[in-house]
Order: sequence, then C-alpha cells, then structure tokens
Amino acid sequence: MKNIPNSEKPPETPVYLFTGFLESGKTTFINQTLCDERFNTGERTLVLLCEEGLEELLTENFICPDIFVKALESEDDLNSKNLSRLQNECRADRIFVEFNGMWTLDALYTAMPRNWTVYQEFMFADSSSFLSYNKNMRSLVFDKLQSCELVVFNRCTALTDEMALHKIVRAVNRKCDIAYENTDRKVHFDEIEDPLPFDISAPVIKISDDDFAVWYRDLGEELQKYDGKTVSFKAMISTDAKIPNGCFVIGRPLLNCCADDISLAGLIAVGTLPETVENGDWVQLCAEIEIKEHEAYEKKGPVLKALSIELAKEPENPVASF
Repeated sequence: MKNIPNSEKPPETPVYLFTGFLESGKTTFINQTLCDERFNTGERTLVLLCEEGLEELLTENFICPDIFVKALESEDDLNSKNLSRLQNECRADRIFVEFNGMWTLDALYTAMPRNWTVYQEFMFADSSSFLSYNKNMRSLVFDKLQSCELVVFNRCTALTDEMALHKIVRAVNRKCDIAYENTDRKVHFDEIEDPLPFDISAPVIKISDDDFAVWYRDLGEELQKYDGKTVSFKAMISTDAKIPNGCFVIGRPLLNCCADDISLAGLIAVGTLPETVENGDWVQLCAEIEIKEHEAYEKKGPVLKALSIELAKEPENPVASF
C-alpha cells in the first residue's frame, strides 16, 4: 500500500469503547453520556451497537441531533471497509462502540480503520453474575479486563463480595480503576490495597514458586524499581542457538487466562551455566537485575547477572499463574 503523506492522512477519530456481557449496564451508561450536555458540544457521533439487550438507546433524549446509531449484526461486519463506510455516511467526528461480550477485542482492533484511536475503554459487569462468567468464560472475561481503564460493577448490594471481584480484576489489570454502583445508583471506588507477597526492600528478594507470576508482572510494569536489586527464584533454563553468546533464558510457563493461553515468561540472564545444568533443567537462580538495552528485547529490559545457579526440583505447579 502506498504511504500517504502526513498532509493527506485523515484526521484522528476518537473511539470510546464500552465492553461487558449482555445486560451489564453498557447501554444505560451510553444513554447517560449522550444525554449529558457537558460531553456533547455539537460533535457528530456514530454509535455502533454490537448486541441487542433489553435496554434501548433513548435517541429522543439526546441533546445533540447529530448522533447516528448503527447496528453490527455479526462479527463479520467488523471490517475496516464497513466501519469506514459507516463513519463516512454519518460524517462522524467520534465513535461510540457498545461491544458484544462474546466477541474478542482483537477482532475490533484488527478491523478499526487506521485513523481510529481508542481514547477510553470501559468495562461493565453485573456484580451478581460476574463470578459465574469468570468461572465459565474466563478467556472472554480476561479479554475485556486486560486493556480497560475502568471497571464498573453495578447492581451491588450489602452482600456483594467486593474482595472477590477485586481479586479477579487485579489478577489481569493492575492499573484500571474499579467502581461499585449500588442498586440505589450510589457509586464508590475500590480502595483495597494489594501489597506484594515478597519484600522488595530485602537484600535478596526471595520469590516463592507461587508468587513468580505476580513478581514477573510487577517487574514488567515497574522496571526501574528493580534496577540494581538482587533476586532469587526457581525457574527453567532455556538455551537456544538464537540466544546471544554468554546468555541464556530463564523463566516459567505462564497461564494468562486459560489452558489455551500459556506462554513462556522468560528473562535474559548473563553468566556461565554449570556443566551439570542442561537445557530444560529447573534451577534456583540468584541474580542481580540491571535494566538496560539488550538485543533480545530490542529495547530496555531486565538483564539478570547470575550470581549463583543451582539445580532444583521442578515446582509442584510448574505453570505459574495468578
């Protein structure tokens, strides 16, 4: 495809994305937003409805006349050509997407025209059914949680187990806000603190087998916090011809959301492996972490300078999880 000079590129179109399962409160929130004069100052808005629930958009109440509602009947309608056509027909300045909870967000991201940019992403959930969805459709819950900025649990009561909801969200997304809306429409935000299960200030940060996933995620999110720290953990050695000389990969299989989504949580380590250690062996590694550029990462990342490497028994649960 021919590159288009910057002067010819279409203007950026903000996308406001609302996710969650059927009857989770998405339509209600969109209604409130599009009826709020603070948010509507004349922009032409295209609302894409990807599912049909009991609640309907109250178009007669919208304070701005230039709001256009279009339905996407199936996931096949999620393609760049169709989305561009709908925007052009309405001459929309911005897009609202009420997304179908049974579709994966990757389908939307892949289909979005290149000038569409997600400005905000909200997930909505019925607090009374969320635990069941998470148990039976974990991969779809994970899909909606991982990139959202705000999770709204509605229909909360005095019996709602906020800690259980909190743990599910934080296992996937450490940075999003969490709000609980009671049946009387009063809202309060989550203030539960999540202390790390290991001592970051210790001379040697000791990571237990059960805490590897939490540590690996925290390391990825806050690299500089670990620069110069010494850490000890159990993991598996990987030596590959593609790995630079004097280096090896150490890590564990990581369960992200379900059995079909296991990947290697690996880190680059520098040092000489003992002759008794072979590819695929489990070891207890003690290493100093240095945050720097490395060709294996193609950017700055954690490089572990091995201080000691000892053969170890495979953990009871070799696949790390949250």
